[in-house]
Amino acid sequence: MSSLELRAASQADHAAIVAVFLACWRRSYTGLLPQPAIDEMTDERASALWQRVLSETAGPVIVAEREGEILGMVRFAAVGDQGAVHSLYVSPDAQGLGLGTTLLDSAVSSLRTRGAEAARLWVFAANTPSVAFYQSRGWAPDGETRTQQEFGAPEIRLSRSLEASA
Repeated sequence: MSSLELRAASQADHAAIVAVFLACWRRSYTGLLPQPAIDEMTDERASALWQRVLSETAGPVIVAEREGEILGMVRFAAVGDQGAVHSLYVSPDAQGLGLGTTLLDSAVSSLRTRGAEAARLWVFAANTPSVAFYQSRGWAPDGETRTQQEFGAPEIRLSRSLEASA
């Protein structure tokens, strides 16, 4: 198996990022999110979302690429001593290979370098595989919840310290 490359995403990666995102949304979230929320994530909506994200300067998007194929991505940002992981997606066809851990560890390392002492992320409460994944990486529910109107599904916030010993 060829080596995995982590690199900053560019606008040229837009179509591949949208493909991974939609595969996750439509395959990984089926049965976890209300079907209308899944159906409302149209190709056009996903494309516009990632076009906006890739145009922002608030934080980087890092892609995991093997043999020219983007298999996953993570988006994160730090403001002062607080970090946030905004998105982490791994193609359903590449899940279980350690890519999520590699991407998340890269984001955590970068947040530390940027001065963040703690970080937070939101995950759909019903997405028990992802909640378990994050918990295995040192993240824990901090009691905050939300339901964003655009998705219509409850989310929980997970937090973790970014101190070197954490």
